[in-house]
Amino acid sequence: MPNGFAHIVLYSWPLVAFLLFRSLPVRPALIWTIVAGYLLLPSKVGFDLPALPTVDKDLIPIISAALMCLIFARKNKPQHMTERPEGRTAIAEDTVAENTAIADLSFIPQRGKLIFWGLMGLAAISPILTALMNATPVARGVRSIAGLKPYDALAIGSVLLISILPFFLGRRYLASEVSQKLLLKILAIALLLYSVLIAYEIRMSPQINSMVYGFFPHSWIQHIRGNGFRPLVFMPHGLWLSILVAMASASAFAIWRCENGKIGSGKWLMVGVWLFAVLMFSKSLGALALAFIFCPIILFLGVRGQTLVAATFAAIVLVYPMMRSAGLVPVNTIYSAAQSIDDHRAESLLFRFDNEDRILAKARQKPLSGWGGWGRARVFDSRGRDVTTTDGYWVIIISENGWLGYIARFGLMCIPLIMLGLQRRKLQTSMATASLGIVLCIALIDLLPNATISPILWLIAGSVMGRYQTATLLADIQIAKDTAEETYAIPDHLRDVPEPVDGPLAAAPSKLHVRVPR
Repeated sequence: MPNGFAHIVLYSWPLVAFLLFRSLPVRPALIWTIVAGYLLLPSKVGFDLPALPTVDKDLIPIISAALMCLIFARKNKPQHMTERPEGRTAIAEDTVAENTAIADLSFIPQRGKLIFWGLMGLAAISPILTALMNATPVARGVRSIAGLKPYDALAIGSVLLISILPFFLGRRYLASEVSQKLLLKILAIALLLYSVLIAYEIRMSPQINSMVYGFFPHSWIQHIRGNGFRPLVFMPHGLWLSILVAMASASAFAIWRCENGKIGSGKWLMVGVWLFAVLMFSKSLGALALAFIFCPIILFLGVRGQTLVAATFAAIVLVYPMMRSAGLVPVNTIYSAAQSIDDHRAESLLFRFDNEDRILAKARQKPLSGWGGWGRARVFDSRGRDVTTTDGYWVIIISENGWLGYIARFGLMCIPLIMLGLQRRKLQTSMATASLGIVLCIALIDLLPNATISPILWLIAGSVMGRYQTATLLADIQIAKDTAEETYAIPDHLRDVPEPVDGPLAAAPSKLHVRVPR
């Protein structure tokens, strides 16, 4: 059971958020409130409210950050807003705002409005349809599970709204290139500091949560790996921690690429190497494999290459349930590859595949709406025993909320990456945006075997969506350059005026010259 200190820390986080926003600008305060809250607050502590999500470590930092943004962003809003000529994007808008330390928190989307609001419409319709299509009870052996009511539609909708609230915050406040660099830096710094606790648990066993908050949040046996331990610190499971370390390592490498050649940029390379080493000793094969694949992509590919890779993997994740149902996923090949590394891991992977097949067979009966919550989507034997285990976030969503709920959630995370990849030749995409997309890909792919969804993931996805909607067109840049050249060009009738060679003006520099005498 959690001790009193766990509850004090959890319910005091709004005060921490207030102090962060008082002492920092809006953007870093927003990122630190969500990232630090997710890393430090206790898991499985909180209380339930009727028709509302559980008040826990996910909800409190999100609500605190949203309220503080409403208060402090309004205070820092600039008095004069520059209008965009003829609807075009001002090229240096973000740079001027950040470099002059003016909190220009405006957000004017230039594209993707139909995509964004279409996904929002699906997110609003999905809970209603799920409740309407599941009004009848479901048999569970000799017993049954009650049907859903309009109350349940409200509960499903409120949980969805709170879970994607970081997406709205990231889209609204972290859409600029400078903001995305800040997001990468804070994620790397936060996990660098956290790595001290991770290293302690790698050596001494995962006991920090028990020492601080008085309980262990998961199964102890799952955190024993060979002759060592899988750390979790304050996370709900070691898998949640390992994927964050992989994302942070990639973030550090991304900052090194963004600042390569600048004084002190090498420290970010060292941070990335250190976090990668910590990940290797954390004994999480999946997260380590993702880091092995995607960190070299950040280190060696350019902006367009990274954008294309991120778009490709995002498209695969988006259609993965369809590929899995059609038998297009090479399950046997994946199992054989895992078996060549570790028999125990291979058996665990095969167990997941078998359970996914059972759940998908039942999910096909209600493909659009899903079966809803309360265990209605699970498979039971004739005695009413649950014979399924759900690990992947995708299979949980597709079985409970159907294709509408799946597209609403995964569409918000995947479609911005796909659109950036499709329009990579038209948009002015920076290294920070491209690398942040790779970091997001690491988290997205891990949602296939695991349910490691987090507010940090939603915050990154919102930032990518915001960047896609506000990115500058290359055509606009060329128009601005042409305009600048025409504005400062020397008139033709002055180009052939000869310079004076004698007289009182001979010693004075000509106004047509830009060279300054030494």
